[in-house]
Amino acid sequence: MQIYLPIAELSVNVFLLLGLGGVIGFLSGMFGVGGGFLMTPALIFIGVPAPVAVGTEANQIVASSVSGVLAHWRRGNVDFKMGFVLMIGGFLGSGLGVALFALLREIGQIDLVIRLCYVVFLGIIGSLMLVEGVRALLRRRNPTAERRKLHQHTWIHGLPLKTRFRRSRLYISALLPIGVGFVVGVLAAIMGVGGGFIMVPAMIYLLGMPTAVVVGTSLFQIIFVTANVTVLQATANQTVDVVLALLLLTGAVIGAQIGARVGTRLHGEQLRVLLAVMVLMVCAKLVYDLTIPPSDFYAIGSIK
Repeated sequence: MQIYLPIAELSVNVFLLLGLGGVIGFLSGMFGVGGGFLMTPALIFIGVPAPVAVGTEANQIVASSVSGVLAHWRRGNVDFKMGFVLMIGGFLGSGLGVALFALLREIGQIDLVIRLCYVVFLGIIGSLMLVEGVRALLRRRNPTAERRKLHQHTWIHGLPLKTRFRRSRLYISALLPIGVGFVVGVLAAIMGVGGGFIMVPAMIYLLGMPTAVVVGTSLFQIIFVTANVTVLQATANQTVDVVLALLLLTGAVIGAQIGARVGTRLHGEQLRVLLAVMVLMVCAKLVYDLTIPPSDFYAIGSIK
């Protein structure tokens, strides 16, 4: 059954969109990510314009993240204080990101920038997570092997404004999570992602948070930052397709509940390896689409 998307200006199968929403919601609950790093490229692959995919996906992430947070909150796996601090940086970053989005769209380079951002960030993050996840799995099989700390204490841990986060058992500068939230906010606006694929590794390796708390806290922060991005994109750039968002939301809410239950049955190392593999697969597809010759060659030039 086909449905017309008014902002995207194309017809898409309803069940395809519901299925995409369900799969991304499942991954959101399992890995603690908003799922935009998979959904935004998937929407682009099926023909949705990149600016519309970015603006609409930020909206879809809100509902799937809410559903995931509720599941993790019931298990006591959300550090609300850390989430609020991350949110401060996220609001600042998303405001700047939407302004950059509008500028790039005005000069006609937003589609290329979105794709290149995905290739760079997904390639780097996916590779690092895969290497670290494999090492962690090997350490589990060989308990006598020397263990490394998840994070090393450097000059950044001597920054001012130290705050105690009791749920995460941390005493660190509030500037660290604010900085992480700022970067994720910029990416949320430009790439249409919740930023979990950067947030989760940063919370584990940079902030030193326990893996069990990272997932729920990441989703909690993602809710408010992506909601802010949705409002800004709708008012400033008019790139939010409500019909598309509602279809994605329907499947995402259900999928997130199932994903949260499955995620609790897997070790943190296994989750990291699985997430890394999916990130690299999406990156490879984007690289392929950017490098293959187009089916139609054309040139735009001035007539003298």
